[in-house]
Amino acid sequence: MRIIDLIIKKKRGEVLSREEINFFIDGYVSGDIPDYQISSLLMAIYFQGMNKQETTDLTMAMVDSGDKVDLSAIKGIKVDKHSTGGVADTATLIVGPLVAAAGGLVAKMSGRGLGHTGGTLDKLESIPGLNISQSMERFAEIVNTCGVSVIGQTGNLVPADKKLYALRDVTGTVDNVSLIAGSIMSKKLASGSDKIVLDVKMGSGAFMKDVHGAVELARMMVDIGTLAGKETIALVTDMNQPLGNAVGNALEAIEAIEILAGKHEGDLKVVSCLLASKMLVLGGIFPTEEKAMAKINQVIENGEALKRFGQMIEMQDGDSEVVNNTDLLPSAEKIIEIKAEADGFIQAMNTEDMGMVALLLGAGRTKKTDIVDPAVGYWLKKRIGDSVKKGDILADFYVNDEKNLDESIELFKKSIIIGNNPGKKINLIYDTIS
Repeated sequence: MRIIDLIIKKKRGEVLSREEINFFIDGYVSGDIPDYQISSLLMAIYFQGMNKQETTDLTMAMVDSGDKVDLSAIKGIKVDKHSTGGVADTATLIVGPLVAAAGGLVAKMSGRGLGHTGGTLDKLESIPGLNISQSMERFAEIVNTCGVSVIGQTGNLVPADKKLYALRDVTGTVDNVSLIAGSIMSKKLASGSDKIVLDVKMGSGAFMKDVHGAVELARMMVDIGTLAGKETIALVTDMNQPLGNAVGNALEAIEAIEILAGKHEGDLKVVSCLLASKMLVLGGIFPTEEKAMAKINQVIENGEALKRFGQMIEMQDGDSEVVNNTDLLPSAEKIIEIKAEADGFIQAMNTEDMGMVALLLGAGRTKKTDIVDPAVGYWLKKRIGDSVKKGDILADFYVNDEKNLDESIELFKKSIIIGNNPGKKINLIYDTIS
């Protein structure tokens, strides 16, 4: 078998066999096939696409390229949750304790933020002492004890995806549905959970900017999970404005705690509770979403959800008192009010730029080696459809380093469109794929 033959075959729009896909993945990971030939093949895939079976075979070849997580020491059905990323998407910090408190199991490996999207691990590490690096034995012990643990990736998971993604990033082949789906699902399948709930974001702050593309991606990932023997469902949800009001690591931890404590409402709570209800049904804890949602509301009201979050924090070496006193989280030196410059309505937001605002303040990273300031970011005071008067506060900026402050304020103001009418109402949930 020769890689040039596969390039020509895919260039003609023909279907690659499982053996051919395994050949090029194995050869690339081992170093036997060079970057320039894989780049050519990726471009052929980009233009010609892959069918459902090819995409599944690609995903499984990437899964098989490295280690797989064994969660058999955790007794029960483990349901994973994954978001395709966005701004103020703090759902994992809320969903995990909700599911655990309602009787489910969440054994989750998460990632860090890069670019305009926030990272779950960065948010968790804003909690004093919390350790996201746990042995697999300790990981299982935490989940068996309190029902939830969120840690960083361990071992050599999916090395093929790391190599392919780095190459796609510099060859203009990132935005292909099969390649995106394979990248996401390879990591999910290697992470060891029994079933998967996906939150596919759509809008100005998401990778998929329109509903059609987001639904196509969701269907592809559900198909991959199903063909791989893992029951998978997907929600297509909105990212045309930040999901929560807090943008920045410690601030997002505060918002998550407030939601778990029953002190905060809004879109982030709605999506988190819906995801949790799907996970509880998929995990066999409740027969219907209605019964699951009733239990979710109960564990918020009786404090059990917040208690589970505190247990997880403590078992991962963090200061669990933060769930009762958020003043223990890192705080910024200055709070600066950003005010509206005209009367009107919030008609739209450029959410990707709003994520970059937090990055400029120091809450994110442009490369993996950048140091994140857990205290900085901003708290939105207005959302799409809200009326504003000149001088109203649009957001509070939490600031330490003022180096990029003027640029971040200018970008934030440009990101919020104020007009004479409320504009088109946006949906929060667009579709459910199962």
